[in-house]
Amino acid sequence: MANIATISKGRLEASVDAHGAQLRSLRLDGVEYLWQADERWWPRSAPVLFPIVGCLRDGFATCAQGECHMGRHGVARNYDHELLENGGDVLRWRLDSTPETRESYPYDWRLEMTYALEGDATLAQTYAVTNTGGVDLPFFLGGHPAFNVPVVAGERFEDYSLWFSRPWTATTAALTADGLQDYASMRTLLEDGQRLPLTHELFAPGSFVLEGVPDSTVSMVGPTGHGVRVDFEGFDHIGVWSAPAAADGTPTPFVALEPWCGTATRTDEDDVLEHKQSLIVAAPGQTVTRTFKITLL
Repeated sequence: MANIATISKGRLEASVDAHGAQLRSLRLDGVEYLWQADERWWPRSAPVLFPIVGCLRDGFATCAQGECHMGRHGVARNYDHELLENGGDVLRWRLDSTPETRESYPYDWRLEMTYALEGDATLAQTYAVTNTGGVDLPFFLGGHPAFNVPVVAGERFEDYSLWFSRPWTATTAALTADGLQDYASMRTLLEDGQRLPLTHELFAPGSFVLEGVPDSTVSMVGPTGHGVRVDFEGFDHIGVWSAPAAADGTPTPFVALEPWCGTATRTDEDDVLEHKQSLIVAAPGQTVTRTFKITLL
């Protein structure tokens, strides 16, 4: 626990792990909302995704500086981050590129992650990516917070739904066996509707990725009104995922709501990093920031 820092404000408390600067706990009135990394299903809670989101084809891409070799979701989640600030209700962490990270992603950069408690029940998670090199920095970033479903005892996974701010038609690209986005095979999840009920069967094909979500907000709520709302203006996509059942067949008790700038490689894209959708580019010395907010209900 020495590597975990905790902040609190009124009824709200959050804990973040130095390894990966990963949110490890998010509690309101003592109730835990964040998935607690049970390895029977998934041994993480809310990894930071940088400098890619999802998978590269065969873990490989070329870029202006050479070759990239990265596994799913990039490198930031695999290293200890330095704690720069613990202000009681704010935590700020830093990770700098190293010769080791340059072997995977041949650029110089600094990533600062800030977690700030706002109001009675909201956590703001901010990414600040600085180009510390002398050439343009191409990258993607995203969040991956997973939440307990159900939040409170006596409810069921199937009692929960995703709610959108207004009716819309939600479609998603199919996932290939190696985790790529196949836009030639689309699935309609919601047609002129506002509520998408959660079932384990919904996730049988894997995660799904939504684009153009009305007002960049989605809520996941159960029958007593408990749940979460994620507001993600500035993120082009949101991934929604639940893991397969445990080895003994026990259904998965969480859903991840993942704001993304970028996606896995598309099947109709080549393997040039700069050609991928939702690319962010920082000029030398430039800092790019993105923030999403989690509100506990």
